[in-house]
Amino acid sequence: MKYISLEKLASTPVEHDPFEYLVVKGFVKTENKDQLLSDFPQIKKPGVFPLSEVQFGPSFSAFIEELESPALTEILQEKFNIELLNRPILTTVRGWCSKDRDGNIHTDSVWKLVTLLIYLNEEWEPQGGRLRLLRSKNINDYVAEVPPEWGSLIAFKRSDNSFHGHLPFEGQRRVVMLNWVTDQETLNKELGRHNFSSLFKKFVPFTIKR
Repeated sequence: MKYISLEKLASTPVEHDPFEYLVVKGFVKTENKDQLLSDFPQIKKPGVFPLSEVQFGPSFSAFIEELESPALTEILQEKFNIELLNRPILTTVRGWCSKDRDGNIHTDSVWKLVTLLIYLNEEWEPQGGRLRLLRSKNINDYVAEVPPEWGSLIAFKRSDNSFHGHLPFEGQRRVVMLNWVTDQETLNKELGRHNFSSLFKKFVPFTIKR
């Protein structure tokens, strides 16, 4: 792989308290950092955006192909002991964080099986914007806090207690998110029942990769 280190992901053990998760530092290699940053979608407003609604360069496109590869999915499937290879993958990006709307504590929707977050920011000094994996709905009751620095990866298996969130932050905060979801029919049904504002925090229509 040119952009990511599957070896680091494969060698990182899963934590089980209070839910199943893992954190990998340096998952994204630094050799092509400047090109990836240049090719990352230029997003200047809060929200989660599908790849079909943003513009990006060839390096970022190749990076996404590696993330959506069966090789990465197989590792997560083994790590979390859940069938993922035949599941749809929802890939979205964020480029800007709002202190008023982002970071609220939640567990993810029930049709999301596994969530993968990858951060593509420079060194991170602010206290806000650091994702916390929580034991409860208290933002200070956390087992891990991950600054959104270059190449850091967080993956977790969704559960009723997979609480996560972060302290308020306003400004640029680059994130790529992959969700392995239950099935296309359920996803379409959920999208039909809810408006994007409530479901995805200002999400717009997207495409799904199988």
